[in-house]
Amino acid sequence: MSEHESTTDPIVDLAKQLVSLNSRAVSIYSPIVDQIVLQKSTDRSLIESTLDGLLGFAGTENGLALYKRLCRYYWDLDPLATASYIGAYREMWDEESLDA
Repeated sequence: MSEHESTTDPIVDLAKQLVSLNSRAVSIYSPIVDQIVLQKSTDRSLIESTLDGLLGFAGTENGLALYKRLCRYYWDLDPLATASYIGAYREMWDEESLDA
């Protein structure tokens, strides 16, 4: 093996990067979700853009917890839109929908 060849598996490196990205996303979105819920925001644009961003990270345990928390909050403001976000999660991440 030459000195220019990597001794690490690129798949392992990629997996580590994804774990790090997911962790960073949760740390960034957590205070946003907290602020929305604690301040009882009715700013649909803010809530929906936050849900849009969180959807990409809802495949992880912590990302899903934030997504669910915000969906539960949004349900009282707009059940139809919230149902759409729940459907988007299922389409993207739910394994049962893959079996159908």
